[in-house]
Amino acid sequence: MTISMAGLPAFLLYFVVGVALIAAFAAVYLRLTAHDEIALIRAGNLSAAIAFGGNLVGFAVPLEKAISQASSIPDCVLWAVAAMIIQFAAYGVARVAIPDLSRKIEEDRLPAAAMLAVIAVISGTLAAASMTA
Repeated sequence: MTISMAGLPAFLLYFVVGVALIAAFAAVYLRLTAHDEIALIRAGNLSAAIAFGGNLVGFAVPLEKAISQASSIPDCVLWAVAAMIIQFAAYGVARVAIPDLSRKIEEDRLPAAAMLAVIAVISGTLAAASMTA
């Protein structure tokens, strides 16, 4: 059996671009929220971890689809930006649907965090399903 490493450069390139896109999404998301997720998570706030983690997963799902169907790096980045916009809009919907969302997360109220995570994952799944090659 021969193992081919011909695809390794493309794999590494898309992997690095994917990590950079997740980092960019996280940086913007952390600025959009009224609470400091990182400080809350470091302090043991489970709600902040669930909410932030759900949003990361909600973005990673369509990012996977973007990477798998992209014809080029710029094509992948454009689809990822579209997925980011969907996730940020979903966060806005969650803030309307869950009054005082940031305060509830700061108070470690799990139902609010779980609902935010669900909204993020659902919107990410729908965004991924809506992407066509």
